[in-house]
Amino acid sequence: MSLSPEQILRFFKSVHPYDALSPDVQASLVRDTEVWTLQEGGSIYEFGSELPGLFIIYEGAVEIRDENGSVISRLSMRNSFGERGLLLNGRAVTQARAEEASTLLVVPPRMFQDLIQNHSAVARFFDRGRKVNLPQNDLASSRVETFMTRTPLTCCLGTTVQAAARQMRDSSVSSLCVTDENGDLAGIVTLRDLSGKVLAEGLPIETAIEKVMTSDPMTLAPSAIGSDVLHLMMERRIGHVPIVEGRRLSGIVTQTDLTRFQAVNSAELVSEITRAQSAEDIAKVTGRIPKLLVQLVAGGRRHEVVTRLITDIADTATRRLLGLAEQELGPPPVPYLWLACGSQGRQEQTGVSDQDNCLFLDDGVSVADRTGYFADLARLVTDGLNTCGYVYCPGDMMATNPRWCQPIHVWKNYFTGWIHTPDPEAQMLSSVMFDLRPIGGEMSLFQNLQAETLELASKNSIFVAHMIANSLKHTPPLNLLRGLATIRSGEHKNSLDMKLNGVVPVVDLARIYALRGQITAVNTRARLVEARETGQLSKSGAGDLLDAYDLIAETRLQHQASLVKSGQAPDNFLLPSALSDFERSHLRDAFVVVKTMQSAVGHGRGMLG
Repeated sequence: MSLSPEQILRFFKSVHPYDALSPDVQASLVRDTEVWTLQEGGSIYEFGSELPGLFIIYEGAVEIRDENGSVISRLSMRNSFGERGLLLNGRAVTQARAEEASTLLVVPPRMFQDLIQNHSAVARFFDRGRKVNLPQNDLASSRVETFMTRTPLTCCLGTTVQAAARQMRDSSVSSLCVTDENGDLAGIVTLRDLSGKVLAEGLPIETAIEKVMTSDPMTLAPSAIGSDVLHLMMERRIGHVPIVEGRRLSGIVTQTDLTRFQAVNSAELVSEITRAQSAEDIAKVTGRIPKLLVQLVAGGRRHEVVTRLITDIADTATRRLLGLAEQELGPPPVPYLWLACGSQGRQEQTGVSDQDNCLFLDDGVSVADRTGYFADLARLVTDGLNTCGYVYCPGDMMATNPRWCQPIHVWKNYFTGWIHTPDPEAQMLSSVMFDLRPIGGEMSLFQNLQAETLELASKNSIFVAHMIANSLKHTPPLNLLRGLATIRSGEHKNSLDMKLNGVVPVVDLARIYALRGQITAVNTRARLVEARETGQLSKSGAGDLLDAYDLIAETRLQHQASLVKSGQAPDNFLLPSALSDFERSHLRDAFVVVKTMQSAVGHGRGMLG
């Protein structure tokens, strides 16, 4: 497909770290970038060949293999590749081919090196010392507890082989763990045991399970790694490995679990969603997000990479639901644009996310179409998102609210009114709506609105002052002596709210820097980086705040991943007692940095932080 410069520019503005570049640099990047179109199976480069540049996937999917031909990753839209070779000697250290018909953007080596040398956002993103390029599903080094089945089917000693067979049939499993009266593992029986030892030998169906089970089977501990499972299965020629602590059964790993683990990656989930035919189909895919979260965190991915990959899934689900809605309702009567705000807008979704969205409509829309077709579209999509686990917004910040389903001229009046009359509601709405990001529809409806609004807002000192005051309402959980202050009562007593008192204060600070500096980036980390580059933050202040934000966000994700691993739903409430003294000390230091930066902004010294 051919791409116009405008399409390439819009794409780069939606991809980090290029969204943090100045307009002039972005324009130069667009001019120098080549567009490659490949058919399914087409070779992009071979191992050892000279690289023509950094590749970024605009559309399609790409398979990366090592020099021996083993698949090491599958990449989808917005992923980049080829940087390792470019940063070494300019030659490919992998081989790549198009897994499906694909469109690639190719940034020339000279431009890529220039971006690395002169733009810290790009340099940080491609820093080889960071853990952003680990394989998404590194089975060999992942701990067993991240992919084992936690509730294996069991039966007790004395169960008949017929009862065991029925239990396995009804649950569609191929093995049963046998436990004694203490609940300890006594043995395991598989379908192969039932066929080879019962049917083949003509044993009666009343035979006790201990007569045919494998007693004292080979086991592993939850702390074992994937390679331990693989080696044990290959060496012993077995397909089921019970996981025990002492003799207490904790889980089981089967060959199916290994296959499922390797299949859970963001690209695969995105691909499945694009083929889904209903919200229920999409929900089956989004239901695997917690598993993906665990694997990404366990694999050492940085928080901004984890949340970006998870948000990409939400974006794809939204676009697919829009497509399904149009199939049901017919073509839209006028152009529209669906936008996300909140954590999805900032590309910062974790394992816990509600939905925040709105609709921009072409000014030619009639009242009948706005309250008819587009109200139905909004209902179908928001209901579908709720089905997929993105629950309805408690504050009704959704496109189903007529207030947030309006023509462009109404939206412009909204922003102008909020800026000129910054009452408490205006401050709250501005905080949400300044995080808008287009998801699906006619992207031109958003063109210029963000830049015009930022310019208008940044020049209104009264509005900026009110927004600063509003941003200081969420404070880090510190007591008077700068110790950790936990929630005092209720369901989450004695815990830290890692969202409202953890990441949100930094999100609010970054929004203020973006407002004052007319920064168009929406992602919190990208805003902080650009604030440093534009002088809104000093290098030392930005470095401290970025480090603090990274630690807080990483701790939040690790907490959510640990809950999922233990079979619980992820949340944002962390017990300080779950942390080591070292971890608590560093987390407290991070909160102190945020509190200090809030104080600086509150006193008009944000640039001096």
